Amino acid sequence: MPWPSWAFWRHDPPDPPSDDPKHERPAAPPRTKSTSWDTTLNKTDWSHYTTFQTIAISSVTTATTFALYLLYKKYVRRVPNAASIKPDSFHKASYYGFVTRVGDGDGFHFFHTPGGRLMGWGWAPGRRTADIMKRGAKATNKQTMSVRMAGIDAPEMAHFGRPEQPWAKEALEWLKGSIGGRYVRVRPLKQDQYQRVVGLVERWRWGVWRQDVGLVMLRRGLATVYEAKIGSEFGGKEGVYRKAEERAKRGRVGMWRDAGMVAWLLGRKGAVETPRAYKTRMVEGEKVAKNAPSADMAK
Repeated sequence: MPWPSWAFWRHDPPDPPSDDPKHERPAAPPRTKSTSWDTTLNKTDWSHYTTFQTIAISSVTTATTFALYLLYKKYVRRVPNAASIKPDSFHKASYYGFVTRVGDGDGFHFFHTPGGRLMGWGWAPGRRTADIMKRGAKATNKQTMSVRMAGIDAPEMAHFGRPEQPWAKEALEWLKGSIGGRYVRVRPLKQDQYQRVVGLVERWRWGVWRQDVGLVMLRRGLATVYEAKIGSEFGGKEGVYRKAEERAKRGRVGMWRDAGMVAWLLGRKGAVETPRAYKTRMVEGEKVAKNAPSADMAK
């Protein structure tokens, strides 16, 4: 029985006896060293990983996974609050959600609902607006963004011991009726010193077009163009906003009525105090009161 070719060693059969003295033994074939069966079994055949089919399937799988990650990051991942917005998202991203609470004439709390109705927001159990609001204001506020509308300044409500400014209630009530409990889109521009998102706000009208909420308030005379010299953000709409304010002034709309003939007949002050002028006056008055000598010192 011949020895198999893969054996490490083998015995060659002895030469048959020969009477021919000239007979020579034929040369044996060269011996090759073979590997054992277990070495062959565990050996990696890299040729299987370099075939066209393997490379194509790996490339498609990787590209699909990366595309799904980008889709989740941009359209599905929920941003709970202002601190969760990445710096590179300002002026680029936009967030769709509903308004949980309107605090004043130019600020509100916003609950991000990525993907909208396609992701079950508004109709799926646990994702309905009513279900979210049942969690309570304290729990809901931790999961919402505090939004300050960019480019406008509404009259101030009474707070911190300061009196209420004229047209503050009208601005607050209009904003509540327009976006309170409704879905809007917020385009963040920056984060201010109070950890609020300063951004443009849009609402749907008749389900057909988007309407800039800040621009509507300017046209109705319920707000003025933001007048601070430092840190102002308009998202490229400053010119449009200033034109809307000028039209409201000429038409004596909203707060600008106090500068018209009716205000003169009623004995009111002719010039309108803007929210910025009001805040400046309040701060200066508080400084004077703080530096004024007390009654005991006056004695």
